[in-house]
Amino acid sequence: MEYRSLGRTDLSVSSICLGTMTWGQQNTEAEGHEQMDYAFEQGVNFLDTAELYSIPPKPETQGSTERIIGNWMKARGNRDKVILASKVVGRNGLTWFRDGAKPTLSRAHIRDAIEKSLKRLQTDYIDLYQLHSPDRHVTQWGSNPTVYRHPEPAADEVPIEETLAALGELVQEGKVRHVGLSNETAWGTTRFVAASEAGKGPRVVSIQNAYNLLNRTFEVNLAEVAMREQVGLLVYSPLAQGYLSGKYQKGARPAGVQAWRPL
Repeated sequence: MEYRSLGRTDLSVSSICLGTMTWGQQNTEAEGHEQMDYAFEQGVNFLDTAELYSIPPKPETQGSTERIIGNWMKARGNRDKVILASKVVGRNGLTWFRDGAKPTLSRAHIRDAIEKSLKRLQTDYIDLYQLHSPDRHVTQWGSNPTVYRHPEPAADEVPIEETLAALGELVQEGKVRHVGLSNETAWGTTRFVAASEAGKGPRVVSIQNAYNLLNRTFEVNLAEVAMREQVGLLVYSPLAQGYLSGKYQKGARPAGVQAWRPL
């Protein structure tokens, strides 16, 4: 297994990170434990989850993936050997996360999210805490747009500086070691970097975006940002949500496939 430094940090992560978004709905807890055991036997030390998971998002299964990982780490006694990444949801209409309020990346909502994630994961810190999506309206969730269309800003859009400051408090308290982005744009990434350089909070060390042979939008502007600013790319959907595996050829639809719409 190859290992690489995550952004500008001293974290040495395996070049393959184990994604976990199906555990607790499409996969059982026992299957999740089996997959983690196998991955770590092969040298994988990097797990990625989110408060949103499992997928498709449902109130009755929300947080199930973090609970499965927490149970596994407790049973194996290996928290110190795991580089653990999780995420706080960005702006969306799923009100079950915040006791009836629509989630945003405000300080109060980030606080609520981290405490619940730490409890589910049965740990007192997360190595990499990511913003699952921006607070502002943007094209996201692995889409491959060919034309940029500027959306109307939300009236209560949370400033990047406020979000970064809230993350900084978590770093200072030891609940988070490093922070990152996901489903973010080149503009948003540079604004977060600039805010950090202005003393508003910690520097983002990574960005988790879709990147595969069918979706190469990362290469247009974000690749330069990632290289020049040393914001490491965590690729999701490398097989284009299974299309590049060949299992959908000639209109095939594998048994048990669940259709879902991104947030």
